Amino acid sequence: MILGGGSCQVNAINKAKEFGHEVIVADYLDNPPGREIADTFVKASTFDYGRCLEEAKKLNINGIMTLGTDQPVLTCAKVSEELGLPFCIDVETAVNVTNKSKMKQIFEKNNIPTAKFRFISKNFMEEELSNLNPPYVIKPIDSQGQRGVYKLNTIEEIKTDIDSVLTFSRDNIALIEEYYESDEITVSGWVYNKKLKILTITDRNTFSSGKHIGICKSHVFPSKYYDKYYKEIHDISERITTAFNIENGPIYYQLLIGNRGIIVNEIAARIGGAYEDIFIPIITGVDFLDFLIKSSLGEEIDISKIENYDIDKNKEFLKVIMLFAKPGLINKMTDINEILSINGVLSAGYNYKDGDILGDIQDARLRVGYVVIKGDNKASLDENIDKVLSKLKIYNEHNENILLDLEN
Repeated sequence: MILGGGSCQVNAINKAKEFGHEVIVADYLDNPPGREIADTFVKASTFDYGRCLEEAKKLNINGIMTLGTDQPVLTCAKVSEELGLPFCIDVETAVNVTNKSKMKQIFEKNNIPTAKFRFISKNFMEEELSNLNPPYVIKPIDSQGQRGVYKLNTIEEIKTDIDSVLTFSRDNIALIEEYYESDEITVSGWVYNKKLKILTITDRNTFSSGKHIGICKSHVFPSKYYDKYYKEIHDISERITTAFNIENGPIYYQLLIGNRGIIVNEIAARIGGAYEDIFIPIITGVDFLDFLIKSSLGEEIDISKIENYDIDKNKEFLKVIMLFAKPGLINKMTDINEILSINGVLSAGYNYKDGDILGDIQDARLRVGYVVIKGDNKASLDENIDKVLSKLKIYNEHNENILLDLEN
């Protein structure tokens, strides 16, 4: 059973089927992209442990997994524990990596650098935030995809927006952090027998839409910070892995680099949601999606490729571009096959179709599509990117190109 049937899960659904497995997909949407390729579709929220457990029992599953999404990791861990199925992490670890209250406390306890923070309820007192300096970042403690994550300048704004933030949470408290002016990087890897192997470090480039911050527009490999900070990134990543007792499976750590050095934004025990399942096997030779599928079924994995991989010898150049557009009706988009035919394009897809109406961008849900592009070197990568961006168009009913140029 794969929790999630969105574009981030489609590759995994196809791969599991290629292995000969019968694939059950659960998703809260009526008709997600994964529905038509799954053997069985279950309409259920991937956050809903009880409902997913009910269907897992009914369908007599042999394994459960997710990728590209945070909260279903906990559902997977709980279902696997209840049914005695294999899973990479236990329930306690799954709680700690999906609940920012637990996560921040573990950071603090283990001296892992992170932004100053407080937890507040709806009726908080101003004094509770007296030791935090504005601007602030407010977040739900158990959401994902930048939903309900706002940058606010005053306590009055926090009072105004906390109700909105809590609509994205199943809890009644929110996380408040001091905003840290910084660039973001992501660390993707695989843990086996408590040993972390870092596979990629990418620059996670983001943009803001009003108070909505941290919306990912692209990932770039290699990171511009690799040479200067690799040793420190590796050290912090190992400390995180130990502190959270992650013994096996994928990791995805988000770090911030600014004038006070590296701090940890948040972490996850999953494959990332920027199509890492597609591009990491290509540029590293380590198919950690294969590992995830096999681990979820209790099958042995061949760790020799992990052991032999050396990120320092990886000379690949790659960029993942997330597509966003202005609000309006999608009348026509460039045929995706035209994009796939461009030199260096490894994968591309749309999350919306002609006739769909786009609203204001608030989080990752308004991502119109994506393109994964590779180059032999930095110059050829840039050339391939330019070809993609010159070809790619999203037109509204007035024949205006509403695709946002977030790269320039």
